[in-house]
Amino acid sequence: MKPFFLRGLSLQYRLLLAVLFCLALVLLNDKLAPARAALTTLVSPIQYLAAMPSVLLDNLSRNLATRQQLLSENDALHQQQLLISERLQRLEHLEQENQRLRTLLDSPTRHDSRRMVAEVMSVDQDPFKHLVLIDKGSRQGVYVGQPVLDGKGVVGQVVEVGQTTSRVLLISDLTHAIPVRVARNDVRAVAHGSGRTDLLELSHVAMNTDIQVGDWLNSSGLGGRFPEGYPVARVTEVERTEGQTFAIVRAEPNADLDRLRYLLLLWTEEAPE
Repeated sequence: MKPFFLRGLSLQYRLLLAVLFCLALVLLNDKLAPARAALTTLVSPIQYLAAMPSVLLDNLSRNLATRQQLLSENDALHQQQLLISERLQRLEHLEQENQRLRTLLDSPTRHDSRRMVAEVMSVDQDPFKHLVLIDKGSRQGVYVGQPVLDGKGVVGQVVEVGQTTSRVLLISDLTHAIPVRVARNDVRAVAHGSGRTDLLELSHVAMNTDIQVGDWLNSSGLGGRFPEGYPVARVTEVERTEGQTFAIVRAEPNADLDRLRYLLLLWTEEAPE
């Protein structure tokens, strides 16, 4: 009876054929190089497709890491800019004092004070109140009446303090007033908020007061609330009408009150313990 399946080649014969095939490949290695290159070219698209998910994931993770790093660096640079701007404002004040041959020994701005960067969390929705909420509170030593600056000048003062947040009243609010002096000639006045973030008004300025459009107004230090010498505003309009007792003086705040993000809290000598 014939077997159902024919018997194949013996193992020894198969081994001999494999050895001969390997020897042939070794001898024909150089001649097979073009064929290998063609096969590599043919298979390369498949290799790219197989590696694509891994490459995409790597690129995505790298981009996310880079974006997070840029955001962190941007925040750090914003805080550094605030600190440098505050120092520059004090240096400008000292330079003005030197030009007028005033002694600097009694100037309150020469003392290094404690400073802290805060971030604006929200803006009050009441159109008749100019208040912003910051992410620092009594745990960080913030106190009511504390002066607040941005990178360009005086922003306002703290009016309400919680454990982790505080509210800052801007100098543009109708209820806010700050003593100022003209950098050019030391004329003193009081700048009131007008209810507009781009406008301050100087009250009770006599008609013959030497104040001109373009004059810079700095904090005078009177009242002890705001340190002396920080930029507040620039005079944009002076109106003198005959028959009136006082001139109408308007100024534009230095600080960007309509787009605040990072603020600088100052500790003065009158700060509570």
